[in-house]
Amino acid sequence: MVGTSLKILAAAACLVVATSGQVLAQVFAQGAAPPAKPEMTESCPGLVATRPPFAQPAAFRLAALNADQVRISYIGHSSFLLESPQLVRIATDYNDYVRPPVLPDIVTMNHAHTTHYTDHPDASIKYVLRGWTEDEKPARIDLQYKDVRVRNVPTNIRSWDGGTERHGNSIFIFEVANLCIAHLGHLHHTLTQQQLNEIGRIDVVLVPVDGNLTLDLDGMVEVLHALKAPLMIPMHYFSAYTLGRFLARVRQEWEVEIAEVPSTVVSKTSLPAKPKVLVLPGH
Repeated sequence: MVGTSLKILAAAACLVVATSGQVLAQVFAQGAAPPAKPEMTESCPGLVATRPPFAQPAAFRLAALNADQVRISYIGHSSFLLESPQLVRIATDYNDYVRPPVLPDIVTMNHAHTTHYTDHPDASIKYVLRGWTEDEKPARIDLQYKDVRVRNVPTNIRSWDGGTERHGNSIFIFEVANLCIAHLGHLHHTLTQQQLNEIGRIDVVLVPVDGNLTLDLDGMVEVLHALKAPLMIPMHYFSAYTLGRFLARVRQEWEVEIAEVPSTVVSKTSLPAKPKVLVLPGH
């Protein structure tokens, strides 16, 4: 028990990072034409860091990453904290209930309900990326900041009255350290070939596994097969039963690993040779 606690404390310490440097960013406004997207037959282009990580005080050496690494930490529900080699911090599905312990540079949000977005983000956050628009037109996002590129692929969601809210969800793709990481958000349907082409080839997918409020389990497994990501990390599970039901289903397809701490460091060379589901403990 003591050893596990120390590992958790060490993982928490890894989340304390500092960021500095100049900003180069471009966000495509609503209605602007999106850039060309990679086809599924192509590798996701990624943004390979051309500079080494910025110099850090000795107190932060523990948090340093190599130029080919990304740290993924599960905060809870659908929220992850992603950290790049240049210590860019990204929080997914940022909301008022579950927030990372450090201030992110970039936050992404979706519109299914209030545990996936907030109308009151911290004013110090540099980039607040909402994956929907009020007029139900597709949000078009393509942001480059330091060694990170963030882009989106819109999908529909069910509305509370049983109808459809067009483009109410976005799959966010994070290209960093020559990796492509996809956060499926509150996905409610399987993906068309056009959406798969826009997403491109994925290395890591963060997948909702509740099997009820989002897509049913068979549909989600179909999506995972279509994406062909070597590493799949579950999110949006509400109990040990919900998670266990998903794992029982996917053990028929892939290896499952249960991590001891809620954080993992991923690189292109460390990806599993065969597709694997990695469970990070969280709320």
